[in-house]
Amino acid sequence: MSGEAEQVLALLAGRSLTLAVAESLTGGLVAAELTSVAGASRSFRGSVTAYATDLKRDVLGVDGALLEERGAVDGDVALQMAAGARQVLGADWGAATTGVAGPEPQGGRPVGTVYVAVAGPESGGKVTALRLNGSRADIRKESVRSVLELLLSELSGNGRAQDTEQNGEI
Repeated sequence: MSGEAEQVLALLAGRSLTLAVAESLTGGLVAAELTSVAGASRSFRGSVTAYATDLKRDVLGVDGALLEERGAVDGDVALQMAAGARQVLGADWGAATTGVAGPEPQGGRPVGTVYVAVAGPESGGKVTALRLNGSRADIRKESVRSVLELLLSELSGNGRAQDTEQNGEI
């Protein structure tokens, strides 16, 4: 998996951009993956592990009414977490993970429901909804891979091209 982390960090460093991460279900695994790459400090600013819902609100600035209405496992929550990480940690890009790794459902959401999001300097961000299978460890590992892939896609410009194709605006 560190291949994706290396690519993300290389793209960021090549553009003199920085990254911050907000994690819930992954509990620091995204940050660990990024910092396993030599030279990560050129671009990686840090992370907030906001496992508790009140931390998502109080530290990352996620809207309290949104959390009350939809719970912490939600696409808009993931987007606000990514934007909050950017702001709180002073980075150009933010990435976030939130979801249910198990073993029990949470807030009416089944195990394997995951949202990963990125927010950059020139867009409102992008979120991907995932329905993952496997053990708790498998779900967390796949969440890390998925958020790094989404970030890589957005940094390389592929995300915008895919959106255009899906909307039929080519």
